Amino acid sequence: MKTRMLCLLPVILVCSFCSVAFWFFLTNNNVITRPVSKIPQKGSDASESCKGCKDSVLITKALENYSSKWKKQEANFKKFRSLLSSKCHAVSKAVVTQSNTPLGSNVVYDGERRKPLQVTPALFSIFAKEQPFRNATFESCAVVGNGGILSNSSCGQKINSAQFVIRCNLPPLGNGHEQDVGNKTNLVTANPSILHEKYSGLMDRRRPFVESLRPYGQALLLLPAFSYAHNTPVSLRAFYTLEDFGREGPLPVFLNPDYMRRLSKFWRERGLNSVRPSTGLIMASLALEICTNVHLYGFWPFNKHPHDNRSITNHYYDDRESKKNVHSMPTEFEHLLKLHKQGVVHIHLGDCQPNRR
Repeated sequence: MKTRMLCLLPVILVCSFCSVAFWFFLTNNNVITRPVSKIPQKGSDASESCKGCKDSVLITKALENYSSKWKKQEANFKKFRSLLSSKCHAVSKAVVTQSNTPLGSNVVYDGERRKPLQVTPALFSIFAKEQPFRNATFESCAVVGNGGILSNSSCGQKINSAQFVIRCNLPPLGNGHEQDVGNKTNLVTANPSILHEKYSGLMDRRRPFVESLRPYGQALLLLPAFSYAHNTPVSLRAFYTLEDFGREGPLPVFLNPDYMRRLSKFWRERGLNSVRPSTGLIMASLALEICTNVHLYGFWPFNKHPHDNRSITNHYYDDRESKKNVHSMPTEFEHLLKLHKQGVVHIHLGDCQPNRR
């Protein structure tokens, strides 16, 4: 028995040595089994990295379909404009008037149809007496979005050279922004949320609101008073504020919810499934009906510049994010980019060359 144990001893030693060597190899090559990592949560570095990758893919795709050497395709423009006009009728319906919204009728909110508002004599009296675009066909229109791509763009002169300039959501024009975004304004929109955030819903002092509108001169001030019921009171206060101060600035008019329903349906039929079109898309659509040549500035929904990939802010004046659950900016941009490629609208990306005199 003793002899047998002596014979097995070398085998046992060899096995032990191999086992130790094997674990030593695993330890030094970092292949010891570790707990499975958790999936990165929203807001983590990994999540931000994934978002950056997605944006890079979208940017690459967008630039593949974009050409700075743009040429208007008259046949495509006329075809799209005719289709848009036949569905939406901006010339007669974009703004609430006494003719398209008569006394005693019901205003049906485009965002909540269950709560119609009856047109009383007091409400009827502040509606525009005629459609501002009734006989208007402008040779050139500039629709100015608020994208950070406009920063240091030197596009101000080109924007000002348009016959009709549309701006979105009361953007700042002073403090050195004029060189990039110009200062000419024929129509500017005012989202009710801005009236609440910047001017306390016009429940306190109202002169700061009136004074802030001075840069827009005698432009039309387009208020979406009838998109949702909670937007009506503050929009009416904006109207009365300007009236009380002797109309020292823009002329307030109301966006027609009937037009908005038609426009939303038009874009849904083309694959845009957001809750409602953004202000930028609404204004670009309006311009396509009333303008012969449509130029879009500040329409770039990504945080990287298309030319040198540098980081840019969400807006040319701040870095506040838009409401992603309401609007789908990248998808909207795809639709506009398609129109650019077809020669229907001219999207300007990057820097503008100053006009030579």
